[in-house]
Amino acid sequence: MNYLVVLNLGKGDWQHGLPTVIAQLWDEHSPNPMQFTGSLPAAPELDALYRRWQALYEDLYSHLGWRRSSVQSVAFEIDEEDVTHLSQAEFSQLCQDLQTAINRWLNAEAFRNIDRQLRTQLKPSDQIRLIIVADDARLLRLPWCLWSFLDDYPKAEIALSLPEYLRSMKVTATKPRRQVRILAILGNHEGIDVAKDQQVLQQLPGAELTFLVEPTASELNQQLWQPGWDVLFFAGHSSSQGKGHIQLNQTESLTVDQLKYGLRTAIAHGLKLAIFNSCDGLGLARDLADLNLPQVIVMREPVPDRVAQEFLKHFLMAFSGGKSLYTAVREAREKLQSLETDFPCATWLPVICQNPAEVPPTWQDWCVPRSPLLRWPTRQELQTVLFSSLVVTGLIAGARWLGWLQPVELWSFDRLMQSRPAEPPDSRLLAVMITDEDIQTEGEQMRRGSLSDRTLNRLLEKLEQHQPLAIGLDLYRDAPADVPELANRLKQTRHLFAVCKRPDVRGDPTGVLPPPEVPESRLGFSDFVRDPDGVVRRHLLVLPPNPSSRCTTSYALSVQLANHYLEVKGIQATVTQQQDLQFGTTVFRQLQRRTGGYQSLVADSGQVLLNYRAAPSPRNITQQATVAQVLRGQINPNAIKGQIVLIGIAARHSSGDYWTTPFGKGDTDRIPGVLIHAQMISQILSAVLDQRPLLWVWSVWIETLWIAGWAVIGGGLAWQFQRLEFLGFAGGIAVGILIGLCQVLLIQGGWIPLAPSAIALFMSSISVALLTASADKPKIHHE
Repeated sequence: MNYLVVLNLGKGDWQHGLPTVIAQLWDEHSPNPMQFTGSLPAAPELDALYRRWQALYEDLYSHLGWRRSSVQSVAFEIDEEDVTHLSQAEFSQLCQDLQTAINRWLNAEAFRNIDRQLRTQLKPSDQIRLIIVADDARLLRLPWCLWSFLDDYPKAEIALSLPEYLRSMKVTATKPRRQVRILAILGNHEGIDVAKDQQVLQQLPGAELTFLVEPTASELNQQLWQPGWDVLFFAGHSSSQGKGHIQLNQTESLTVDQLKYGLRTAIAHGLKLAIFNSCDGLGLARDLADLNLPQVIVMREPVPDRVAQEFLKHFLMAFSGGKSLYTAVREAREKLQSLETDFPCATWLPVICQNPAEVPPTWQDWCVPRSPLLRWPTRQELQTVLFSSLVVTGLIAGARWLGWLQPVELWSFDRLMQSRPAEPPDSRLLAVMITDEDIQTEGEQMRRGSLSDRTLNRLLEKLEQHQPLAIGLDLYRDAPADVPELANRLKQTRHLFAVCKRPDVRGDPTGVLPPPEVPESRLGFSDFVRDPDGVVRRHLLVLPPNPSSRCTTSYALSVQLANHYLEVKGIQATVTQQQDLQFGTTVFRQLQRRTGGYQSLVADSGQVLLNYRAAPSPRNITQQATVAQVLRGQINPNAIKGQIVLIGIAARHSSGDYWTTPFGKGDTDRIPGVLIHAQMISQILSAVLDQRPLLWVWSVWIETLWIAGWAVIGGGLAWQFQRLEFLGFAGGIAVGILIGLCQVLLIQGGWIPLAPSAIALFMSSISVALLTASADKPKIHHE
């Protein structure tokens, strides 16, 4: 539990004793305190012992780099001969004597009631704030951290307070910000190194720093009047001899009274903590208490440069890491013990001066917590994120419009296609493959093209015995058949369809004539459309009439075969008002010039995206057999009866009819054209009969909004996670979610922008991180 103990020493001093000592104990669950009383006897020997210790402490280490004002004079004297003959061991003994005397005084019979009651109510595991209140400033200078009570309660820490205190008046309620605002004054640093203090401050997470390097009084006052400071920090020379004062530069020294109005304004606007990492700061803390500043951390005595630097480093590390103010001070103070070989009594120096009417803050109280559910950006931060996201989205949209991102968008589309869950082969199709062995069996004289007319006739005859619903002949036969029986079969078989090829200005300017025996109503073009990288990703359904072409049919072989199959099932093909092909209720909407990752499609042909059947390989689209297997009767008749049979070349060494798919670009990944036709037929039949989704895309505007959303997410992550490793981890999770969403939607038929969104997320996070780092860069004002 958390406890507050206020130990009020009342009126009195060491010479006359403290007749009325009151201890009040609050716990975090009750607004009403418990109260215990006692007294402390006179201890003039303790006063003398402390004075001797103080003088020897200063004189023994006066050669070190003190952070003490050079304008002060020592307030007490000691025989120089004593100093000359003082040894390290003797000083250590003096320190021990002082500690013993303090605990003997606090163990007096009159004080034991308070000590016993506190130990009865408190447990060693409790967090305890122990505030010593006294009217006599000399009592407050005593190193109360030597009290043995702290040894028994490792989570307790001492603070000092004057007997009168008020709650500070706030002009407006301070709202949590993303960063702690620190006004850091680096004063006159002659003979000391305040640059290390500056480095420690600059390493603070979530801090907005403004440095004043040896400022003038006017510059300091101007900054104090600026609202929103959480912490006031000073490093340099200071002293509490007479009035507490700090040296701003080599010529100017200021007291708290000379900064009263600026400090009062800063406190009213939310200043909660002052840290004077300089010598002899109790006088400064006393003057600041009159202004009701909630907390001040000072050094009670002159402090060596290295001790001040180490304390600051350990305190800020613990405090910004989430520990309470008191725990952080105790931890940092005790870590100074490692320096006490060179700097005795280093752990005695840091002390909190607390206004008991105020609750000590945590670092997280000053800024919005790191949890995304609790943190809200400021208006400026929100503007930064939105502006960066808008600029990034514009750049991405422009790059897409120019087609610069098309290669990476198609690459990411292929990766998603490959990652879909596997589907079973389409049992409505059978592919009869003409292999190298089948061609070699024909001999040189008897074959025309791939198969001789006699073998082709035997193959068709064999297939007809098992009553296929349709046969697609993916073979170029631009000359009359030599075998009359084959000629009659080609002419009279109403469910047999053949191919021709349209002219191609790049590769085949003349095209290929159809078989003369097959009427145009049973012809389909065999043309495929390849992307610039050679991959077939689109399904060409219809081509406009071309009177000069040797291939006059308007429909692809896949459309002709699928249409015949569906007509038998009672489903008719129509054309919509938008000139889209429709089977039953399923409409095959033509691609527009800008579709998905494509930015410059030729829109004068009827084509759709080809939704390949998901499988480890596109070869697994359907059942397959060789010509030899069919002729030998080595195939299940049920694989033919009522199905669509495709006949095409699969001879790798005898044919150039091999095509690259999204499943890979290697030679072993390419598949014969007959299987591309099978994929296209399966797409039509599955969409019409099985409601398997066709691939669809959003409009350009919706895609742009989607990309903008991921740009905002990237900017938001950079605002949320300032540390690079956290940002990288969060960005990785965001990209994983993006990929997952794109994959799920692709399974449902949706091709949505993946690569542009990932790029937008990355660019936006980088830009916001850079802008934030630039805004967070400490402001340094030189004299």
